[in-house]
Amino acid sequence: MNNGKRVNKFSKKYYTLVFGVIMGFIMSVLTSLAVTIINIGIVHNFFEMWFGVFLTTFAIGFPMTIMITPFVKNITDRITISEGVK
Repeated sequence: MNNGKRVNKFSKKYYTLVFGVIMGFIMSVLTSLAVTIINIGIVHNFFEMWFGVFLTTFAIGFPMTIMITPFVKNITDRITISEGVK
C-alpha cells in the first residue's frame, strides 16, 4: 500500500488530538454541507456560503470532539467485549 516507502506516523500519545482533527473535520464538512443545502439549496454562491458555515462548525466541533473522545471511548470499552472473552 505504501510502495515500500516509510510512512511517518503520529505517536499514540497524540491519538485523541489526531482523532479529533480527523473526526471534527469530516463531521463538520458533512454536517455543514447538509445544513447549507437544506437551508438555502444550491445557489450561485453556495460554496462561499457553505465554507463560512463549515468554519463555524469546525471551530465548535473540533474542540468538542477532543473533549468527548476519552469519555465516549471509556463508555464504549465498558459496553463491548473482545471476541472469545466471556
